[in-house]
Amino acid sequence: MPPGEPERAVTLHDSWLVVLGVATLATSAVAVALWISAHVEVDPALHIAALFVHLASLVLGFGGVLIADYLVLVWISGRSTLTDAIRGAERLHLPIWTGLAGLVASGALLEPDLASTITRIKLVLVAVLTVNGVQAMVLNKRIATDDSTRLPGHLTLWGGATALISQACWWGAVWIGFWNAEH
Repeated sequence: MPPGEPERAVTLHDSWLVVLGVATLATSAVAVALWISAHVEVDPALHIAALFVHLASLVLGFGGVLIADYLVLVWISGRSTLTDAIRGAERLHLPIWTGLAGLVASGALLEPDLASTITRIKLVLVAVLTVNGVQAMVLNKRIATDDSTRLPGHLTLWGGATALISQACWWGAVWIGFWNAEH
């Protein structure tokens, strides 16, 4: 860097240490929500409001994930460019993260049964989903800055694994939420 140039701030995409720090903060937020769920008495009106926020956040976050994955499928089918798919997915980061944050925050007020094994599995899925989402932003940046004409194999495998983990965690958490609501 030439003298006199301001240093650029370290971003999430620059270092796996930064990714680890962000993932730790994100999973700590999930832990705080768990603590709140175990210590806050929720009245019926707050429960109904939290349920509405939970469902709206599910639509926002999971809907964003489904659209991002659809954009990649459109690219795979040859009906768009990789650049278009990546730019579209980048635009969906805010609604996806907002939805996930809303799910965690509202879920803390829905009185989850923390002694239930299936609820604990859901919490693990949410933690894995969160960490996967953090590293997915790094992947997105690496793909966006790759200048090869074809996506390299390691990025293709990384992207496929990221998408599979994301889908498994989202669908698993949705199914468990539905199961818990019915039982």
